[in-house]
Amino acid sequence: MKTKAVARFVRVPARKAGLVLDQLRGKRVSEALQILPYIRRAAARLVEKVLRSAIANAEHNHQVRTLDDLRIVQAFADGGPSMKRVQPRAMGRAFFIRHRTSHLTIVLSDEPVVREKGRRAAAGPSRTPESRAAGAAVRAGRKG
Repeated sequence: MKTKAVARFVRVPARKAGLVLDQLRGKRVSEALQILPYIRRAAARLVEKVLRSAIANAEHNHQVRTLDDLRIVQAFADGGPSMKRVQPRAMGRAFFIRHRTSHLTIVLSDEPVVREKGRRAAAGPSRTPESRAAGAAVRAGRKG
């Protein structure tokens, strides 16, 4: 069972909210609630509000009673609309200021985490010394 909570048009840039969400992704809900008060960013208060909303949704909609089972499976911040302002500067110039907003989304699940053995991060295929040597030979052949 997956439960989702979304806060839209939040007055914090998506990049700054993403820094907080990166620290919580994959953690248990109880652990995330203990970590959030110690994150010294304004976005942490907003993320905590969305997380508590997702917990309430899980309790109300799916009758989840124990928080020990819930994990944060997805946490992301999408960019919202920007409020555009103009700041007058010297000699008739104008600087444009963008007050960025974002949409915060947190998805909780009580399903156990299944990890596949032998899977690597999406950094691409590993290069063996033989493949490196073969690539170097091909590049050397092109130059000559």
